[in-house]
Amino acid sequence: MEQLTTSLAENQKVLDTLLGVGRNYDVISRDLYIGQWKGRLYVIDGYGDDGVIERITSFLLGQGAALGEGAQNMQEFIDRCVTFCEVDCENNVDKILAGAFIGKTILLLEGFGSCAMIDAKKFPGRSVEEPSDGKVLRGSHDGFTETMVQNTALLRRRIRDPQLTLEHHQVGGRSQTDVVLAYMENQVDKKDLAELRAKLERIDVGSISMSQESVAESIVKPQWYNPFPKVRYTERPDTATACIMEGDIVLLVDNSPSVMLMPTCLFNFMEEANDYYFPPLVGTYLRYLRMIVIFLALFITPVWYLLVKDASRVPEALAFIVPEEPGSVPLLIQLLLLDFVVDLLKLASLNTPDALSNSFSMLGALILGDFAVQARWMVPEVLVYMAFVAIANFAQPSFELGYALKLTRMVLLILVALLDLWGLILGVVGLFLMLLTTKPILGKGYLYPLIPFNAKALGRLLVRRPISKDNS
Repeated sequence: MEQLTTSLAENQKVLDTLLGVGRNYDVISRDLYIGQWKGRLYVIDGYGDDGVIERITSFLLGQGAALGEGAQNMQEFIDRCVTFCEVDCENNVDKILAGAFIGKTILLLEGFGSCAMIDAKKFPGRSVEEPSDGKVLRGSHDGFTETMVQNTALLRRRIRDPQLTLEHHQVGGRSQTDVVLAYMENQVDKKDLAELRAKLERIDVGSISMSQESVAESIVKPQWYNPFPKVRYTERPDTATACIMEGDIVLLVDNSPSVMLMPTCLFNFMEEANDYYFPPLVGTYLRYLRMIVIFLALFITPVWYLLVKDASRVPEALAFIVPEEPGSVPLLIQLLLLDFVVDLLKLASLNTPDALSNSFSMLGALILGDFAVQARWMVPEVLVYMAFVAIANFAQPSFELGYALKLTRMVLLILVALLDLWGLILGVVGLFLMLLTTKPILGKGYLYPLIPFNAKALGRLLVRRPISKDNS
């Protein structure tokens, strides 16, 4: 690793080249004299807090020049002259570059083999506001942003406990992305924490360009055939706080408003913040409603298709579910096609300007649905079941789980078309085995606390308990 020398000219030449002074318009450098020393200041324009930097330099050029006289090294100079709290002494060039590119102000002085890295930065970012997903009727309406310092402050504001630990890491070869592990020192599972640290250290990629998703893909065991999410995300500080207080680990990635909640199991996706902003009975009802809707979203169309394939197997009491006219397109194609159309409408709505997106989605669905029925491409029953499935996907808070259910449902439909009842049985067995072998980033298993069985933990997931001294 290249180190600074005591020659300001040599250090300046190295940093000017590596920082791109003169090549990059946003790299600002300035020569200055502080008492007996000639110095040079570097800062990235747009990162540095102009007011703070101006006060620091005015003090250094005034009283600091006298106070620093006789300092033997940079650390002694910092202790005497730099009034700003967040300042480090560093002589490793790679670490100096990493500090400069995250907004720190670099101060070189003649005769010193180290520099002062002053953390007087002010990141550009948006204000704290409620996230677009995971909204609540009651409760706080703030959300994480793309700025790490703001996100950690939102956690500190809620957990005023010295046991809260915010552990910093850097990942990504070129991007050097900041990652923070948030956990309660006296409650976290030490084995899980050590495992997660080791996985972060083993990340060997050039850039974490997609923030938390890049980190997740880098540390999770690859299972390309498995669509089920292996980690939960949230943009809500209260949800992250609740997980930390329960002994979980929250992973924050710079430049992302979503944080990762670990460990993760399938039943965690049945919970939502709204469950805890209503009385326990109402929260439990909402949780069971969500479970039932997820179950129906997965099985309602495969079971319906299995029944109507052979109308003779449908009981007389359920005769109304059989289409009066089969339509010009086979039922399997209708069901699969509508799944694709729903995703198409989502993408179109996502790329439509906000002022037009809602009207576009409704008009698109109505026009396409009405035209398809009148043209006898589809039967009304298919539209009804697929409309329910589309609504059910939004009843649970995880987009990743919604797409996992969609892909699994499509596989079940194809198996039913090929093997009839045995196809459904084979699909259910295959689904169970896939869930059983799914490896989350951390935790005892994807089906925990059902497998391995833990009655107390399962009870907490199935029933929303009131706050008490024992479980708060």
